[in-house]
Amino acid sequence: MELYVPVLALAGLATLFAVGSVVMSSVVGPSRANQAKADPYECGIEATPQALGGRFPVKYYITAMLFIIFDIEIIFLYPWAVRFDSMGWFGLAEMGLFLLTVFVAYAYVWRRGGLDWD
Repeated sequence: MELYVPVLALAGLATLFAVGSVVMSSVVGPSRANQAKADPYECGIEATPQALGGRFPVKYYITAMLFIIFDIEIIFLYPWAVRFDSMGWFGLAEMGLFLLTVFVAYAYVWRRGGLDWD
């Protein structure tokens, strides 16, 4: 049990810091509300009517989710590359299967038009 004491102490310190930061910012920070803070912000330009009341196309969100999914899948290549020598042929075969599934998913998304922005 004594091996877990430093981990629990660090977890407690992190929790204390997180909660303390939120509490202190609400207690000490200024709270002057005005219309400029309530308006939506679009990269420093005036808000367009579509952004205020309209909806964004679903294609925008699908493209964002696809980027995140493929980005996370590619992250799995880094540990494999670091331990490549020790895994031998088994590691090569497993990574080949993994890359095959990634490329099949990519081809499916491409074929279905998920990467077309228009």
